[in-house]
Amino acid sequence: MPTEIERKFLVDKNKWQKEKKPTGELFRQGYLFTDPNKTIRVRQTSEKGFLTIKGISIGATRTEYEYEIPLKEAEELLDYFAVSELSKIRYIINFENKLWEIDEFLDENEGLIIAEIELKSEDENFKLPDWIDREVTSDQKYYNSNLTLNPCKDWKE
Repeated sequence: MPTEIERKFLVDKNKWQKEKKPTGELFRQGYLFTDPNKTIRVRQTSEKGFLTIKGISIGATRTEYEYEIPLKEAEELLDYFAVSELSKIRYIINFENKLWEIDEFLDENEGLIIAEIELKSEDENFKLPDWIDREVTSDQKYYNSNLTLNPCKDWKE
């Protein structure tokens, strides 16, 4: 089975604002099915659509199947079948020969910025950029599927 090994980190907003970054890409992302053990996600970018099926996370690892689908079909799936949805701007940063995906969330999750790094193994070594605040890999409230159901604007912290 194909797997994804991904670690998530909160981003320090002040440091991130000062960072020179590439142009971001708007993502519209919705869930056809979500529960703690599995999710079925549709993602729409400006040029492509994707259907992704993810299994339960064990540590930073989970099963993942991802398929490119026609953009129009992604839009239709989001419009007619998504039970929850979010939007974000994604930036891709290469730091110390590792690709980081940084998501600035919009709408109900505005103000939240999460960085993700995909690894070859859970114990792979890598350096943290200066704009990383703290790791949230094991905190399920930061999973995108959960952010659609319980957005950060509703958190009581």
